[in-house]
Amino acid sequence: MLVLSRKVGESIVIGDNIVVSILEIRGDLIRVGIDAPKQVKVHRREVFEAIEAANREALSPSINAISEFASSIKGLPGTPAQKD
Repeated sequence: MLVLSRKVGESIVIGDNIVVSILEIRGDLIRVGIDAPKQVKVHRREVFEAIEAANREALSPSINAISEFASSIKGLPGTPAQKD
């Protein structure tokens, strides 16, 4: 991990097109501005982790969700008949 000290108004450049600027320091709160291309996703860590958790959950549907889906499509045209 690279650790840098910056003052208000100073910036850090990442790659060719991402600039991180220190906007304001108030006590233990630091306001940071990030200038990046629209295709670069920028999230706070807690938001990123919540997105990752939601994605993992969506990839692993529950047995109840699968059963509800199966029940909802029974009898639809093109649905194979169920053997009893």
